Amino acid sequence: MRHRKNKRKIGAKANSQNKLLYRNLTASLILNEKLKTTTKKARLLQPIIEKLITLSRQSDLSTKRRLQSLLNNKTAEKKLKTELSKKYKNKPGGYTRILKLDRRQGDGATMVQIELL
Repeated sequence: MRHRKNKRKIGAKANSQNKLLYRNLTASLILNEKLKTTTKKARLLQPIIEKLITLSRQSDLSTKRRLQSLLNNKTAEKKLKTELSKKYKNKPGGYTRILKLDRRQGDGATMVQIELL
């Protein structure tokens, strides 16, 4: 039974594969500021990116090291610290939005575009 289990999953992948998937999705969303993906991946990605942007607004050494360990992409980390943290400095949350798109041609998966506001 699945009672009281709050964590969402994508398929039956190993935890390390999911971490790598989220890390790559967050890095590409930060670099491109929009991303076209499936609905489930976007819904799982949204709270991760919101927490990263909120974390990047702080300017101490521990948050810098935490961002380095979570992103593992120097260009994405640099853009997050320089551009995006200044852009969302006075905004308390709600940095992303999800827009529905047409279904994918091959398998009919529901597609969305997640973008930074």
